[in-house]
Amino acid sequence: MQLKEVLIKNGFHFNKRYGQNFLTDTNLLRSIVEKAGITENDTVVEIGVGGGTLTRAIAEKAKRVIGFEIDLNLKPVLAETLSDLENVEIIYKDVMKMKTEDIETLIGGRFSVVANLPYYITTPILMKFIEESDMVDSITVTVQEEVADRLCARAGSSEYGAITASVDAVGNAQKIMRIDRKMFYPAPNVDSAVVKIDIDKNKYNIKDMLLFRAVVRCAFLSRRKTLVNNLMMYFKIDRKTAEEIVLNVKGDASVRGEVLNTLDFVNLQEEILKRNIKF
Repeated sequence: MQLKEVLIKNGFHFNKRYGQNFLTDTNLLRSIVEKAGITENDTVVEIGVGGGTLTRAIAEKAKRVIGFEIDLNLKPVLAETLSDLENVEIIYKDVMKMKTEDIETLIGGRFSVVANLPYYITTPILMKFIEESDMVDSITVTVQEEVADRLCARAGSSEYGAITASVDAVGNAQKIMRIDRKMFYPAPNVDSAVVKIDIDKNKYNIKDMLLFRAVVRCAFLSRRKTLVNNLMMYFKIDRKTAEEIVLNVKGDASVRGEVLNTLDFVNLQEEILKRNIKF
């Protein structure tokens, strides 16, 4: 039975609040899982199970799939679409309301994330696992194409932002596939893309991760202002100190934050750290 038929049979109605747009093409779903690099030894976490089509494609490759679904109205649908899969467990909870350590305890080991993320929650979900988990190996997500471009942007480009540097600090992001909006049911108003982030917490020698994140936020505080001005405002320091810091990192006191790459932010963090500046 096709997913649409199962949804109708169970009286399911799409909830705009949850940003539900399901993928149903089997070949496309298998391609996503393949490009995610999932193997028979992997435990995979899926956020937003929807109708279970991606779940099934993951289950074909992975050792174990743990799916989180917020919409209880999908319970009878998933009971039908995933009934024959023994390596799948669905948890009907809001991941954003769960402590990351509780999620890790539930999983019981290292894992990868593969998900077709609702657009409204993309950034919070990504940052939750990237910033808070030491057990995640990779994150492969279908997101709005605009967000995908932002995640993979180069320093100085119009798409480049705080999330770009935050992700790059602990991983390597690449856009691996575009997905036309017509491939979704129901179709959204924008096209999507699949981004894979291979996590590498040792990519840079970041001495103080909290300070690093603060520095990144500071740099993008106001794009129209120079980095010196943003540092002065954010860290409550005088102009001379701010200019000295920026000169040591970029050699130009007039630069704006969006031209700094991740290594620049690491160096900026170290300049602030050695001056014992609080935030």
